[in-house]
Amino acid sequence: MQRLTIDIGNSSAKIAVFADREIIHHLRLLKVGIIDLAYLIDRFSPQKAIISSVNQEITPLEGYLKKHTNYTRFSTSLTNGVINRYQTPNTLGLDRWAAMLGANGLGFGKACLVIDAGTCITYDLLTGKSEYFGGSISPGIKMRFKSMHEYTGRLPEVSWDANEGIPEGFDTISAMKNGVLQGIINEIEGYIALNNIKESTLKVIITGGDANFLFKQLQNSIFAPQIIKDPYLVLKGLNEAIAD
Repeated sequence: MQRLTIDIGNSSAKIAVFADREIIHHLRLLKVGIIDLAYLIDRFSPQKAIISSVNQEITPLEGYLKKHTNYTRFSTSLTNGVINRYQTPNTLGLDRWAAMLGANGLGFGKACLVIDAGTCITYDLLTGKSEYFGGSISPGIKMRFKSMHEYTGRLPEVSWDANEGIPEGFDTISAMKNGVLQGIINEIEGYIALNNIKESTLKVIITGGDANFLFKQLQNSIFAPQIIKDPYLVLKGLNEAIAD
């Protein structure tokens, strides 16, 4: 069975078509329109569709999908085998919950720490018993650079290129880059160490827009053997939510 999954985030929309658990088509758009849905439905004829949105108004999209597919709006009420013990599920970010479903669907048979590095960086633990209690939210890379500029009188606005790596702090700009980037790496390693204590066997999954940069920087970490990168984890979670 083919399924259409759409994740609309703060800055872009990610779309994937699945044949069971295999991604057969994916793309990223600034905004999803009816014309995009029409193309995907005409090309792939998905039987089911799902949307998770934190930004775009999706009523027109939902109306179109209801006419052409078995449509579901994603919510935290869709569990697919994951036990949600978050105390305020109505405030839980949909991308965080989808990532938990995605991690569970990978079938590692062990606890998973999901690090989603986007506008914010979220850290969420799925236990070895497929239970979710919560996690942490911290500012993302660009947010940290922006706040340093906006909340000080003299620190400049920094343009960051993920291909630069982490520079030594020999001047003000390089010091800001080192502080933000090395600080995040230290933060990630700290969360992995903490959750290694909680769970005897732990897999770490990095996803999100800044995943490539962070994954590369962590290759020299003692935790590197535990870490994998999965750019489609949230979309995989949406697919799990409507799996038969």
